[in-house]
Order: sequence, then structure tokens, then C-alpha cells
Amino acid sequence: MTTMIGRRRLVFHLCLISLLLFLSSSALPSVSAAAGRRHYIVYMGGHSSLHSSSATEADLHAITNSHHAILATYLGDIERAREAIRYSYTRHINGFTAILNEGEAAQIAKHPGVVSVFPDRRKKLQTTHSWNFMLMENQFTARPSPFWKEAKFGQDVIIANIDGGVWPESQSFSDEGYGPVPSRWKGTCAKAGIRCNRKLIGARYFNKGVLAVPTDAKAGAHADLYSVRDFGGHGTHTLSTAAGNFVPGANFSGAALGVAKGGAPRARVASYKTCFNVPDSCLESDVLAAFEAAISDGVDVLSVSLGDDINYDYFADGLAIGAFHAVRAGITVVAAGGNAGPGLGTVSNLAPWMFTVAASTMDRSFETYAELRNGLRIKGASMTEALLPVRKFYPLISAAEAAGLRPNATRDALLCKPGSLDPAKVKGKVVACLRGDTSRLSKSNETAKAGAVGMILCNDKSNGDEISPDPHFIPTVQIGYKDGLKVFKYINGTKNPEAYITGTFSRVNVKPAPVMADFSSKGPNTIAPYVLKPDITAPGVNIIAAYTEAKPTDPSEDPRKFPYNILSGTSMSCPHVSGVFGLLRAVYPHWSPSAIRSAIMTTARTRDNARNPILDSTLEKATPFSYGSGHIRPNRAMDPGLVYDLSVSDYLDFLCARGYNKTLLKLFSDAPHECPKHARIMDLNYPSIAVPKLKGGSSITMTRKVKNVGKSPARYAVRIKEPKGVSVSVKPNVLKFNKLGEEKKFKVILKAKWNGTADDYVFGGITWTDGIHYVRSPIAVYVVTA
Repeated sequence: MTTMIGRRRLVFHLCLISLLLFLSSSALPSVSAAAGRRHYIVYMGGHSSLHSSSATEADLHAITNSHHAILATYLGDIERAREAIRYSYTRHINGFTAILNEGEAAQIAKHPGVVSVFPDRRKKLQTTHSWNFMLMENQFTARPSPFWKEAKFGQDVIIANIDGGVWPESQSFSDEGYGPVPSRWKGTCAKAGIRCNRKLIGARYFNKGVLAVPTDAKAGAHADLYSVRDFGGHGTHTLSTAAGNFVPGANFSGAALGVAKGGAPRARVASYKTCFNVPDSCLESDVLAAFEAAISDGVDVLSVSLGDDINYDYFADGLAIGAFHAVRAGITVVAAGGNAGPGLGTVSNLAPWMFTVAASTMDRSFETYAELRNGLRIKGASMTEALLPVRKFYPLISAAEAAGLRPNATRDALLCKPGSLDPAKVKGKVVACLRGDTSRLSKSNETAKAGAVGMILCNDKSNGDEISPDPHFIPTVQIGYKDGLKVFKYINGTKNPEAYITGTFSRVNVKPAPVMADFSSKGPNTIAPYVLKPDITAPGVNIIAAYTEAKPTDPSEDPRKFPYNILSGTSMSCPHVSGVFGLLRAVYPHWSPSAIRSAIMTTARTRDNARNPILDSTLEKATPFSYGSGHIRPNRAMDPGLVYDLSVSDYLDFLCARGYNKTLLKLFSDAPHECPKHARIMDLNYPSIAVPKLKGGSSITMTRKVKNVGKSPARYAVRIKEPKGVSVSVKPNVLKFNKLGEEKKFKVILKAKWNGTADDYVFGGITWTDGIHYVRSPIAVYVVTA
């Protein structure tokens, strides 16, 4: 009875608000409906948890009508409002998207019930051996770790991704041996030519945002735009990395690579497709709709390998908004940190309620060599089945020498663009091409069609030493920029240059590993520098996982099909962490998302497999701005000892400290949130510590709180590694716990004593230990000279 009364009140109040807004529209200044219209997101906070769990179709319809009425007050007509709105978010996220001009958007932003209005922006899409490298199984005996066994391989945890769809026929999503779908699952499977099963329990697509963007490219993409199928491969790859089933004998380009599997191989999976193979897809409006659906459907972990090169305030960012509402519902959100490295301040997905992942290498490499007649042997990468017909040296030319007569012929030929190479000059030779403008595989396809026997693909300066083992059409080796200079120098300084390209060798136990990937985005956090980002690093280079087998829509694209493929990026490291989250959720179903994140962060390692500090791509010592708390250690995360926990209320206090007022904050929660009188961003109970400004001779004090999840009773003492020129003290320096679940507060006091001549960040850390557990938090401090 109480619920029914609550619903009636909800509908009554929504209708009343809509009516009042409509009647008062004449008092509002008129807004011109001039040209220059685009898709905007109008964010109005969140719905109550009671509404989210018990709303009827009538309730949801009433909210949609209220959105129409609000917009009508600015457009002047209810029918125009209905035509303008693309999405109405009605269950968890409160808001809508609409086609507006800049003036209309600015007026709506002034509405007292509106948190933010911002343009619908595009987000970018940022395995077998990796789990061996993380010690989840013994690489020689294939025996699973105790953690994997205790978590039952993630059995019945529901892991989903928001990405580019799924290839449901992949063996990674076979449901052989699975029981019934968990009853708590409320999701659906789009019936557009695919079939879900007891492993792949949900698949949906969201395209209203991308359809609102006019482009001719959509004309030939109907099958992609109206299907959950993955036509690009990215969505299938990331979902199978997180929770793909065991697939014996998985291989790529003919190379046997063992048993493919995800981090939580017995978890259930769901796919929410928001990214399509057309320009201006991965739009925030579609992403928000996917978040809304995933929350209602009942997922446990959301893996989001999306990001932006520009960071926006939290509630002007669709990913941050969607993640906030997911975490509020108890769902973990793991996000890619971005591929804009190696510059500082490039990391994305900065909200403290998101778990942000960097990318690093593992101890496996696929090596191919270019051998020059002068004795130089250059290591590169490839994954080509074809071998040169005879073990001998072949004539070597620069692709620029094979140019035709068309405009820009020399430049186009050097880049091995389609139609740029003269077959008469290429046939029977090894061709040195420069990376850029077109895809790597397009270049090998072009040299193959022109009659070359092999290709040396030389990186340009912007790509440095970032190389990938691609399945080229002819014997090929991709090499780094500096090595490429050596090849071109040899060609230009030798009368009859010759070269040979070896086959591909797979090697494990490579040292050092991990090494931070050159492309992996770095901190500091440009939105809230007191929150250290990224949070963690995981394998993200040359990751093998399931792939699409869709035929290319463009005839010029590679027609070959690979059920498994190698990709690199923070898109690949993100689902590794999502899989581990799924395992921890299975072991600790009542832990909060922040407690699980803390377990992963505080047990991470900062040394490589040679027991030296983790290096960056230039082989210099890396910092927490590259790897956050360190490289993930799943087995250690199962028993962290202590955790730094956070509630939704803590995040609201954080937003108070960021300057959000009480009126706005009450839109996010069931009840009005009272901001503390002295809310401080630096006191957010985060498992890492960052201070963006500390003057010489001054000090700063921060508060943290840890919960005992290890043993009882317990006594933890602190160990301190001071950043250069900064004294660190912790009070108290010993924490005594009498029971499980008990929490203790402590203060961290930093004082600058550095007298250097330049301002800079310095790094250290604190570790709580009882002799068995080591609970480590990194410290990053920017010391300002006096």
C-alpha cells in the first residue's frame, strides 16, 4: 500500500511540475530556433532508489512527459519538444537528450532542476598468456591459482561492457556446462539475427545519438547500426578478455597460443553496443542509455574501454555521470585511462568513483627480425604466416623509389598508399615503407599487390618504438623509429642494398616486464589533482582475445577472418582489471566497489620481474603518474588485510568540497545531503595520496580511514618512504584492531623541506603491515620552492 501511495505521489508531483513549467513559459525570454542545432544532453541528477526498483510503466511514462513539458517551455510547443528529444532517461539517471541550438541549451541550463547541459560528444575506443604473467596460473602446469579456485572462476558474476558489440558465435562465449541464468538478471537480448545463451545472457544496442548526427557514411551501415553484432572487433576482444570462456587451441594467424580465457572465465557476460563503424559514434547520449540499461539489468561489473582526449568536469561528462549512478547502485565501473601518452596530464576518466587503468607490457614478445646485408640485425614485430621462399638476401628499396607519376607521388609511395607503387620497380624486392596516414595492414596489402616479396614497416617519429605483431599479407617486420632511420641510411648509402626478413618467434620470460606502454596516458589528474590517476596498470600490449568474424563493409579492407586477434591499448588493460573485479565480487559479494578497488590498489607491485623499479617506455624509472599504485597482483588482492572504503555519501562530500551546492546535491540522492562545514578534497578516503601544491617549509595534514578485513585481532605498523625533500609522519603509527570490520582513522602529515631550484613532483609512499599483509599507498607531492 505504501509503495502504491508513493507511486501516485511521484506521478502527481511530476505532472504538477510539468503543468507549472508549461503555464509559466510565457514569462521566459524567447529563444530563437536558428540554425546551428546539435544534440545536447540535459542532466537533471538521479531518481530515488525506491523509484528505480519499483517504478511502473506509468511512472516512467510520467517522467518522459515531464521531460517533454520542461523542453516545451523553451521551444514553445509540446510537439516540437517531442520531436526534439532523442532519449528520455527515466529509471536511474534523470535527464534527456534533444536537438537544440546554443541559445536554447544555455536557457535550459539555468533551470533550477538542471545540473548541466552539454553537447553530445564522441568518446574514443581506447588472452592467453597475460593471466600466466599475473600468476593466475602456472605457465608450465596450467594449474589455476588458489584465488581462481576460491572465486570459482567468477561463476555467476555478471560482467558487461559498453563498447562496440559482440560476436556471439565466438567460442569464448560458449555456454557448454553452464547452469540456468541467474534469476536476478533482468536484461534482454536483441533478436536481430543473433542468439544469446547461458554465457552471453544479454546483448543490446543504443543508436539514437549516432542517428542524430547527419553523415553520408550511415547510408551503407544499416546492418551495423541496427544490430548488436560487433563489426569492428573491439567489443568482442574486450568482453572476452574480461570473462571469455576457456577455449583450448586458440590461435592467431596460425600461431598456436594455448588456452584462451578471460579473467573470470565462468562469469556471465552482457554486451551494450554504443560504438559503430561510422564517424561520430560512441556518443555520450548512447553511452548514458547503456549505463541506464545496465543498472536496471543487474550487472555486477561494467568494463568501459572508452575515453576522451579532453577532460570535462564530472557532470559535464557522460561517462562520469553514468558511472556515478552505476556505483550508487553498487556496480563497479572499470575504465581505460587513455592512449594519449606519454605526455603528463593526459590521463582520462578521472572521477574518483571510476577505477582508471593504465597499460603495460608482459613477459611475452613476438619477435621478427630484419637482417641487412651489412650485418645489422634489427628486432621488430609481426605475426605473418608467410615466409620468404628462400633463406637468402633480397634487393631492398625505399618505397619512395617506386613512386609513379601522379601528384604527391613520392610522399604517397613512401607511405605505401593504395595505388602509389609502381609494380615494375617493386616486384621481387623487399620494400621499406613509412608508417602513417593509412593502416599498417593496408601498407602490406599494397606492397603485396605490387609484387614485393617483403616489407619493412618503419615507424615515423610520432609512433616512436610502439610496434605491433600484425597479420601482414607478405613477410613483414615492423620496427621502431630510430631503427627505421638506420634502414633508410643503409639504403641511401649503399649501391645494392639487400635484406632478409625472418619468421616470427614467440618468447616468454622476457625481462624487464612489465614496462609502461608508450601510448599509456599519464597523470597528474587535471580535474582534481588531489586524486591520483591512473589507479593501476595491467597488461595492455599485444593482448590476444576473441575477435569479430564479420565481413568488411569496405571492399578495400582486409577480407580475412580471425577468430582471435592481437590488440594493444588501455582498452585491453581495462578488461583485465574488470575480470579480476569479477573474481573478487564472487569471493566478497557484500564488499563495496571502492573496497574491492582498494584491495587491488594496495596490493599492487611497483617492481618488475627483474626486481627493479618498473620502467617507462624510454627505460627510465616510471612514477605513479604512469602506473598509479602499481601493477595488478590478483592473488594478493584476495587477502588485502585492510581496505580504504568509500560510500556514496563520501563522494557527495567530495563534490561539496568541489563547490557543488546543496540544491544540486539533493538531485543525486534519495535524501538531501548536508555538506560538512569544512569539506576538503584531500580528505577523500582514497587509497593513494596526491598533493598538487606544497610550499617549502609548510605542511599539510590529511585524514584517512582503513577497515580490517584480514584477521582479528590485528596490529598494523606503518612504514614510510619519504618523497625527496618531504618529511612524512603518520599519527598514530600503529593501528590495533579487535574485530573484523573495525575501522581506524589516521592522519598523514607532509612537510616540505626541499630547497631545490625548480618546482617538481616527488614520490614516496606509506605501507601498513602486520608482517603478513602489506597495504601500500603511493604519495605524489608537487613541491613549490619558496
